[in-house]
Amino acid sequence: MDARDIIKRPVITERSTDLMAEKKYTFEVNTVVNKTQVKDAVEEIFGVTVAKVNIMNYKGKFKRMGKHAGYTNKRRKAIVTLTADSKEIEFFEA
Repeated sequence: MDARDIIKRPVITERSTDLMAEKKYTFEVNTVVNKTQVKDAVEEIFGVTVAKVNIMNYKGKFKRMGKHAGYTNKRRKAIVTLTADSKEIEFFEA
């Protein structure tokens, strides 16, 4: 699996921007990857050194549209902590 298939997109929220001051960056990742694969993908794409990865799973929510009912897609979010000597990720600064 390619590194760009592992990381889907960055998560930009108020809380995630506050975590950037602590060198913690939030990404939505593929639902089948593990922490090691996320670490390798971030290091390959952004050229930084990763200290720690935390992963959270989100179940799909039940939604109705008239008589049709179903679930939204499940998601997986990763919070990546960089080492102290690592540079900032430029993607989030712009």
